Amino acid sequence: MTPHQQHPAKFTATRRRGAVAGGLPLAIVALLATAAGPAASATGLDGLGDPYFPLSGNGGYHVQHYDLTLGYDPGTRRLNGNAVITASATQALTRFNLDLNGLEITSITVDGTKATFRRTGQELEVTPKQALPNGQVFRTTVVYSGTPKPVTDPDGSSEGWMTTDDGAFVAGEPQGAMSWFPANNHPKDKSTYDFAITVPQGRTAVANGVFDGQTTDKGLTTFRWHQAEPMAAYLATATVGNFTVEQYTTADGIKVYNAVDSREAAAAAPVLKQLPAVLQWESSLFGPYPFKAAGSIVDRAPNVGYALETQTRPVYDSAPDLTTLVHETAHQWFGNSVSITTWKDIWLNEGFATYAEWLYAEQHGGPTAQKNFDANYAKSAKADIWKFPTADPGSASHIFDEPVYLRGAMALHKLRQAVGDKTFFSILRLWADTNRGGNGTTAQFISLAESQSRMDLSQLFRTWISTSGKPAKP
Repeated sequence: MTPHQQHPAKFTATRRRGAVAGGLPLAIVALLATAAGPAASATGLDGLGDPYFPLSGNGGYHVQHYDLTLGYDPGTRRLNGNAVITASATQALTRFNLDLNGLEITSITVDGTKATFRRTGQELEVTPKQALPNGQVFRTTVVYSGTPKPVTDPDGSSEGWMTTDDGAFVAGEPQGAMSWFPANNHPKDKSTYDFAITVPQGRTAVANGVFDGQTTDKGLTTFRWHQAEPMAAYLATATVGNFTVEQYTTADGIKVYNAVDSREAAAAAPVLKQLPAVLQWESSLFGPYPFKAAGSIVDRAPNVGYALETQTRPVYDSAPDLTTLVHETAHQWFGNSVSITTWKDIWLNEGFATYAEWLYAEQHGGPTAQKNFDANYAKSAKADIWKFPTADPGSASHIFDEPVYLRGAMALHKLRQAVGDKTFFSILRLWADTNRGGNGTTAQFISLAESQSRMDLSQLFRTWISTSGKPAKP
């Protein structure tokens, strides 16, 4: 995420591979099963135990695929949804939960048979007619409708389905996915997606992955999208607006789809023109681009105040500058392909994307990474950047603050200095490659860095990501 307008609570920046089971690495399936609790329990937990968002996600199953059929009318702001959720039970289940905030449920079926349900806050508790044995693949269909409302973050900002003057700006980090579809809403649980989004003719609906075409009938147009690589729910989008669309394929075979609000087109054009070069440059540093599709959604959403790295196709609330494009594109490796396991590890997303900004500037005639480091180190010992440990912001209200972004980037620069450029960039590429399509933790990153450098880096990481306060002069 790149907040690029002043927000009272959010930091303003200048801004996974393994054996796979059902689209998820086996290690992550095991992790989900552990999180779900003892196998003897027949009720999936109503959260995955994240220390910052304890109710996010749900235990007892892994979602393999979401098939979302949506209809949205910008005039009435009404959303109609049909979510078909294919999942595998990671324990015996007599009951399981989904995350859904607001909206009205018309019906729920499990494997075609009507299920009972009840609502408690963001929890949608589903009881199938027949118990689901451990390992069973089952299909849940939820029919719902209503006026989606944004989710308010602990830091006071809004996310999820946010209306605009011509449609909706849809950005879900960290909790907003539940504002528009029922989900297992935690980065631990990654899935493939299909979208069919119907809007009034003349509007465009943009989601993730490869564009599968559009059809128009009786004044309504349906846009179809397929996200083949695993994706966390918070990275899904279904942004709607009056967009000018540009499509092309890069020399590397990446399908690009840009959707730009006409009011932002002039400012956005020179930056979006740089996307193929940015993709190529980041691929040279971080390894092959992890998805089949790329692009941008440039909306006019003045009340949002940030951009988000929605998978394959970041969404910008206004025309981005080049630094923001570099940042959100870097997230396709760090955050999207390699996702965090708990929200306290958010520096693995934001610190890495911020350091990508520094590297880009260094290699394209701007200030060196060292100069960026020095400028941040020069800040007062009482400055916000030193207030809490980078690798543990302490609460959900601080996960988008300066220590996560800037001190996270500083930690990577200190690692680069300690191990040398050759080893440093090897570590980044290995991190992106070995965890492609999956998840990672801070401890795993440190272990990789130590194994590749053959150095004890415990003091370095303790100083730069695990403690608060300004470190002694480096």
